[in-house]
Amino acid sequence: MNTEPLLSSASVVEFENVICYFQMAGADPKWQKDAADQNFDYMFKLLIIGNSSVGKTSFLFRYADDSFTSAFVSTVGIDFKVKTVFRHDKRVKLQIWDTAGQERYRTITTAYYRGAMGFILMYDITNEESFNSVQDWVTQIKTYSWDNAQVILVGNKCDMEDDRVVSYERGKMLAEQLGVEFFETSAKENINVKAVFERLVDIICDKMSDSLDTDPTLMSGGAKGQRLTDAPQGPQATNCNC
Repeated sequence: MNTEPLLSSASVVEFENVICYFQMAGADPKWQKDAADQNFDYMFKLLIIGNSSVGKTSFLFRYADDSFTSAFVSTVGIDFKVKTVFRHDKRVKLQIWDTAGQERYRTITTAYYRGAMGFILMYDITNEESFNSVQDWVTQIKTYSWDNAQVILVGNKCDMEDDRVVSYERGKMLAEQLGVEFFETSAKENINVKAVFERLVDIICDKMSDSLDTDPTLMSGGAKGQRLTDAPQGPQATNCNC
């Protein structure tokens, strides 16, 4: 049996460009325009992580497209959406990556942790294993991301109260132990989805403001169009602005 990773670290840049190409080619004109739009004050790279089937893709589609489907299709590798929001009189472009939860894709997905400004760490309130895996995901963040990355813990599928196995109190207690904020959400019923993203952006902005107060030279070149991401470096094979 071949146990080699699907992609080496050196192949991640090429993989990213391929994703960008097909996403841009297959997207509707409105999404293409938003993805290519360079008129923004900041761009934040966000990742949604957690075990497989906790609802990461549905969560992203609810936020980006205000759509939901009950059909489960496992994410292959990594996917993304782009959404522009206004926070604190600033136009913020969000580059939101939806990662696969399966172990076999871990080499690909952890390569994208680098430069991420924020993480939505998700578990399923009806799945004890997904909750028990939260600490492992936190370790992944600490290992592969930068020190200032902000995290929000999310207990998804709160509409399925009859099937709940993880109480709100347990989720809240874990978040307090980890030193992060906590939300329970439902992509299906559109509960707290927008609130999670808005809060994560606010936390990043607050952290960025604190950093600028400490070292104003960080923005010596001006804020306009500042990309607060650290994407993998490599040859630009396409004109994709993601």
